[in-house]
Amino acid sequence: QVQLVESGGGLVQAGGSMRLSCVASGVIFGYNAVGWYRQAPGKQRDLVAGISKFGNPRYADSVKDRFTITRHNTNNTVYLQMNSLKPEDTGVYYCAAGRALATMLSSRDSYWGQGTQVTVSS
Repeated sequence: QVQLVESGGGLVQAGGSMRLSCVASGVIFGYNAVGWYRQAPGKQRDLVAGISKFGNPRYADSVKDRFTITRHNTNNTVYLQMNSLKPEDTGVYYCAAGRALATMLSSRDSYWGQGTQVTVSS
């Protein structure tokens, strides 16, 4: 049984930092694409940062130079370091694993965590 568990969300002031963690069981992050997705109220879920199964990182333009995604194969954990946070970064952050970043949202073979709320106050 595959399970992805996110942690590290909460409330932070604008300009602050936060680190999200996602621990997986039943699926090996090193063999899959992994990503962090954000869903703001009333909006669609979008990719924030991801790593392809080949290890290539990808970032949304809005978070480039502020967020860093890392994958630690030894403990099957993916992190999202978020710096210089802005109110528009607010949303529920989901960890996901699947065959490719391009198909993560649409594929039935993707695995998702339950999400963790990040709120950035102005």
